[in-house]
Amino acid sequence: MRSIAFIAAGLFLAGTSGFAQAEIAPGGTLRASYLGTNPAQTIKGPDGELRGASADLARELAKRIGKPLDMKPAANPPAVIEAVRSGQADIGFVAYEATRLGIVEFSDTYMLVQQSFLVLGDSPMRAVADVDRAGQKIGGTRNDSMMLCLKRILKQAAPVELDNNSELLIKALVVREIDALGANRQRLAGLMKSVPGSRILDGSLFNVPQNIIVPLGKHDALAAVNKMIDEVRVSGMLRESIAKGGAVGVDAAPKSAGSQHGCPG
Repeated sequence: MRSIAFIAAGLFLAGTSGFAQAEIAPGGTLRASYLGTNPAQTIKGPDGELRGASADLARELAKRIGKPLDMKPAANPPAVIEAVRSGQADIGFVAYEATRLGIVEFSDTYMLVQQSFLVLGDSPMRAVADVDRAGQKIGGTRNDSMMLCLKRILKQAAPVELDNNSELLIKALVVREIDALGANRQRLAGLMKSVPGSRILDGSLFNVPQNIIVPLGKHDALAAVNKMIDEVRVSGMLRESIAKGGAVGVDAAPKSAGSQHGCPG
């Protein structure tokens, strides 16, 4: 009887695993959407191959379910969410944000991305604490986690929403349309190269949690994704992937991070 019970339990687990696999990529290919403008997530190497934790996690999930991977960039967070919501993608890589709840299912946090500000060399601002001052205009990309946070927490400075275009962001800072530009440290480090004398403020405003999303109601798929995140966290694969990606200001999230939002407001 005991053997029969073990066999039955094994069949149940195998069936659950198979169902989760089928639910994750019902079309036979794991379709993943990611932020093409966020180098903290994924960048293209010299050989054209995608590098970074998000790309590695997508490959690992595809390997685990035995399906090929089709990974495509999206222009902004709403586009990633819409791709998953509408069924154009099976999974997506995007930050957890309270305003995005109820549209898709969010996994546990796998990565934390530090957010700071880029300023011109003659700016009186030296640290993140100097940002929220009367008369200052603080820019950020429209619909980005940083911008959503700034709109909630700034009490004296004015938030300025900008299009997600590197040239326009740089121009806004150089012509002093804004006094500081908020984004993740990896992106700021890239933009800083185009603005001689500019600098990134000391400290971080908050850590943006990075998560994997699946369509609303696909709880088995979500459980399978969370299981993978737990295992690559414990094995050290996640930490190694982040290190190999070379992104600035990016850390593997501890298990306790869950899917919480890091905006201080």
